[in-house]
Amino acid sequence: MNIAEEAKGETKHVFKRCTFQQLIAKQPNKKRAWKSLKQIISAERSLPWPEDYVHYSSINAPPSFRPPEKFSDLSGLPAPYTDPQTRLRFANKDEYAMIIGLPMDITAGYLALRGATSLVG
Repeated sequence: MNIAEEAKGETKHVFKRCTFQQLIAKQPNKKRAWKSLKQIISAERSLPWPEDYVHYSSINAPPSFRPPEKFSDLSGLPAPYTDPQTRLRFANKDEYAMIIGLPMDITAGYLALRGATSLVG
């Protein structure tokens, strides 16, 4: 540091990039484009990667030791109960009263949304 700089009170920081302000001045109105995970994975698949390189599409997660949470088919709340006749899950007695009054085609629709299409007569 020079004696002239000390007299002015200015210090030159080693970590500061001199061209940083110039980069911001060049692109003041440019908005940042965000990518979804699906876009990132498709872009990664199109690039040539070495065999041992780890990226999003190569990561395999082990199965969970915890049982999956069950949610109500009607409200989406945590469902501790299942109707034995229709196999629909419900959270409280009001939902159960609603399930009893549902016709079979709507019940089958709820089960199809959840992916459990087998009905127990």
